[in-house]
Amino acid sequence: MLKNVNKNLLKRVFGPQNVRFCCQSHEFHPTYLQNLTEDEKLMKETVRKFAQEQIAPLVKQMEKEEKIDSTLLKAMFDNGFMGTQAPEEYGGSASNFMVSVLTIEEISKVDAGVAGPVDIQSTLMIPLIKKLGTKAQKDKYLPRLAQDTVGSFALSETSSGSDAFAMKTTAKKDGNYYILNGSKCWISHSDIAEIFIVFVNADPAKGHKGITAFIVERGTEGFTIGKKISKLGGLCSNICEIHFENCRVPEENILGEFGQGYRYAAEYLNEGRVGIAAQMVGLAQGTFDATIPYLLERKQFGKDLFSFQGMQHQIARISTQIEAARLLTYNACRLVDSGKPFLKEASMAKYFASEVAQEATIKCIDWMGGVGFTKDFPQEKFYRDVKAGSIYEGTTNIQLNTIAKVIKNEYKS
Repeated sequence: MLKNVNKNLLKRVFGPQNVRFCCQSHEFHPTYLQNLTEDEKLMKETVRKFAQEQIAPLVKQMEKEEKIDSTLLKAMFDNGFMGTQAPEEYGGSASNFMVSVLTIEEISKVDAGVAGPVDIQSTLMIPLIKKLGTKAQKDKYLPRLAQDTVGSFALSETSSGSDAFAMKTTAKKDGNYYILNGSKCWISHSDIAEIFIVFVNADPAKGHKGITAFIVERGTEGFTIGKKISKLGGLCSNICEIHFENCRVPEENILGEFGQGYRYAAEYLNEGRVGIAAQMVGLAQGTFDATIPYLLERKQFGKDLFSFQGMQHQIARISTQIEAARLLTYNACRLVDSGKPFLKEASMAKYFASEVAQEATIKCIDWMGGVGFTKDFPQEKFYRDVKAGSIYEGTTNIQLNTIAKVIKNEYKS
């Protein structure tokens, strides 16, 4: 309890929305990061139950078939998981960002690959169109993205990954249309997506200032989905090449302003990185949850594995790291919801959560012993799935560069 406290000072330090005073004792209670609202708690529990009852029984089947079950995908739309960020008038729930993060985290505890479309829909597709789209674009695309249609974010190319300036795909104006030519690579969920936000250079002479975002629909003449790329993990969440050969896209499909595509990609990928952090936190927790019961049952030298002090210290350390990653993720999420800068915090969350998730999955396999190396238990799948977290939506080194850049600017100012 603090007496004679300077209320104005506390509000400046913690933010007025995070400080609550008791009228008699003058106690203050900064809102802790896991203090969820009733709506957030309800969604978290709803998704947790859905993941356990409807996703878990299909995991092995989806791994074998290398695709998300279509009935399951429909159920995720029907339950509102895909449209949390869409306004109510378009069929969404107009939830805060924390609801999306909790949804991604809970699904990832069972299968991070299934959480992939939810992540892209909630952190990239719907926010971009909601904030940058014309009324006609919102009316046309947001109801579909909220209710029944998967979207895909097409930025990367074979020569343009972390270096978006190296983009080769072009758009040339032709009357009221633009003619797109080129290819994109590693495009998530492009096998099932119907709506794509595609970044191309519509004025190569201006360098990155010519990069422009277009909304392109599947089935547009000259737009084809290429081969599925075989990969290590996340097998139900496919990535493909996509190709544009004299693809005619109407000028009205430009998203936002001409030449601002690079800025949009950089800005909205920051929210996407918080989503990836949530995916990694969920994956780490899911691996941990699947492992601890085994350690409590498995007997060696007359006692369960959990009882050995060497095991307890490892378990305590990993659990602490998962919780720290969760708090970093929730902190970045709360900054997004409050409209405050979150560039550094998003990169910190993604960097740390992906590192922790990798270590957690490795340790869980170690603790399981020989059975952890088999496909009879889920640890090996978590282990394969986790690696993508340090690569997509900005590699670990890119996150470290971003964090260092912000720190430098903070100290210089």
